[in-house]
Amino acid sequence: MNAEKLKRAIAERARAEGFAVMRVAGADAIPQAPERLEAWIANGYHGEMGWMQERQAQRADPRQLWSEVRSVVMLGMNYAGEGDPLAMLAHPDKAAISLYARRRDYHDVIKGKLKSVAGLLAARGGADVKVFVDTAPVMEKPLAQAAGLGWQGKHTVLVSREHGSWLLLGAIYTTAELPVDAPERDHCGSCRRCLEICPTDAFPAPYHLDARRCIAYLTIEHAGHIDAELRSGIGNRVFGCDDCLAVCPWNKFAAAAQETRLALKDELDGLDLAALARLDDPTFRTLFAGTPVKRTGRDRFLRNVLIAIGNSGRAAFVDSALPHLADPSPLVRAVAVWALGRLDAERARGLAITGLQDETDPQVRAEWHALTPQTEDAA
Repeated sequence: MNAEKLKRAIAERARAEGFAVMRVAGADAIPQAPERLEAWIANGYHGEMGWMQERQAQRADPRQLWSEVRSVVMLGMNYAGEGDPLAMLAHPDKAAISLYARRRDYHDVIKGKLKSVAGLLAARGGADVKVFVDTAPVMEKPLAQAAGLGWQGKHTVLVSREHGSWLLLGAIYTTAELPVDAPERDHCGSCRRCLEICPTDAFPAPYHLDARRCIAYLTIEHAGHIDAELRSGIGNRVFGCDDCLAVCPWNKFAAAAQETRLALKDELDGLDLAALARLDDPTFRTLFAGTPVKRTGRDRFLRNVLIAIGNSGRAAFVDSALPHLADPSPLVRAVAVWALGRLDAERARGLAITGLQDETDPQVRAEWHALTPQTEDAA
């Protein structure tokens, strides 16, 4: 089969598997990536994501990851919703969960579909293939732009003229020489909506993201304590943040996702914060089974829930924070102290001396001292 026919066959299989778009880039299509990635890491913008630095060369150049690759097939699956993805932010007693995380874990869904497309490519083209879904050192967004799926917007997320900011990406590296597509040019113009809406000022400049201030990074990737200065900006976002994606004007062209295996789980929409605060490990795993949320683990998720409780302004949530002052996890205990201080400072100060006497973890002690600095000597 010649290259043009093979590419058409791949595109047909991709559509049958539910992908909204498929394009091809050459293995050498992102020559600017090494310099940009190096500068991003040098600025420390990657935070605790050490894997970004550890395999930097392989990430920046597909040929460093696999010397035999000749073409990169980039595919995008639409996951747009029907309503306003930011609607839950107006309900501080409820949990706001990122749109993609209220679905089945896209890694599981897309990888199987990629294997189907790659299998056809291998069978009809006699080529070797490797598939990737955010699980290897692959720079999906620059490759997607090079292949013409869209462009990296000022929020650094891929933007499509047909699907807005709502594409989940997958890649197939192959030894086949396929016809390449033209790269997409930037269509952001003078728009700054995605930059201006960010609650934690995570964009030091257009097209530059400081992950250390990004709510998606803080609530998902960041394993430790979240700096106090950033907590109020998190609001009631307990997993991820859709703000910069949701305000993109190109979203008006995006139709709601049709892939049934990525159907929204209604039971995860508008969960009550008080109920989430009562989750133990088994109930956490049951509630979020099959979704990306489960990967954070109960303790990290409870950290996020208690930050949302502290931001709620609801005095009734004091009873949701109090039990976690004795939680086995110091990560949870520390933010429970902070949340209690936000909801009932007088009560928190009254508990501080006892709390300090019983506490050995330095971060939890620091949270008590932040509420009542005068207790340091007494403790």
